[in-house]
Amino acid sequence: MKQLLILSGKGGTGKTTVAGAFAALAPKKVLADCDVDAADLHLLLAPEVVETHDFSALPKAEIDPAKCTGCGTCAAVCRFDAPAAQPDGRYRIDPFLCEGCRACIPACPGGAIYLSERVAGEWFLSRTRFGPLVHARLKPGEENSGKLVAQVRRAAAEVAVKEGCDLIIIDGPPGIGCPVISALTGVDLVLVVTEPSVAGRHDLERVVKLARHFGVPVLVAVNKWDLAPAVTEAIEKYLRDEKIPPAGRIPFDPELVAATAAGLPAVEGKRGEGAKALIALWETVRRTLEL
Repeated sequence: MKQLLILSGKGGTGKTTVAGAFAALAPKKVLADCDVDAADLHLLLAPEVVETHDFSALPKAEIDPAKCTGCGTCAAVCRFDAPAAQPDGRYRIDPFLCEGCRACIPACPGGAIYLSERVAGEWFLSRTRFGPLVHARLKPGEENSGKLVAQVRRAAAEVAVKEGCDLIIIDGPPGIGCPVISALTGVDLVLVVTEPSVAGRHDLERVVKLARHFGVPVLVAVNKWDLAPAVTEAIEKYLRDEKIPPAGRIPFDPELVAATAAGLPAVEGKRGEGAKALIALWETVRRTLEL
């Protein structure tokens, strides 16, 4: 079983458009949306949710008001300013500031502080007309999205084994932070979708460095390349210098924009230049993965 991760250094480059196209083109696959902070692959695939599971993040401290004496010891030891005095003199933990470090628990002379488990999001197993989809939703303001990404990947791997699928297509989070690292480790190939802009080039280089750090092969596709051909040429020169195979160019195509607005994969029933480029890109990826 192979795992393909589709990444972008920044949002809005067309990563999910490519993932949705591959969902329509690839046989015997499981789809995983690991952009848990802002998942949107489901908008293209119209999934029917089969299973819903709670995601529990790291526990955070809470204060039992019946035991709190208002001594302020918790506030003195907390480096994150999470405990705050209330009008009645007792203290309360702000859950958005608490990091769950536990320093306040042994410090409290009244034994009023304890750790509380909490639901920070949900993950789903769904069915689409293109196959199984594992996706998730992190609650606003919650952390540990890397942990939720790992859960989505585990569930996708279990489904792939159960259903005899040859491939997991992962729509990854943008950037190079903890969620990306969680999505990246252990995959067989990274396809980076970039755009011909200064920000696109800069963030592409960061993603390439990260993938190389983990020893994962990289392919790069330039989306909307014809909006800035000179910048596209500069990006592809950088790829040649780094000995990275350019996987293809995707032109700006109003047909693709219309498909996305309609909630459809970019290649479904389309015959324009953008769809042809995506089909050619899939063939390059398929050959690279030896599927």
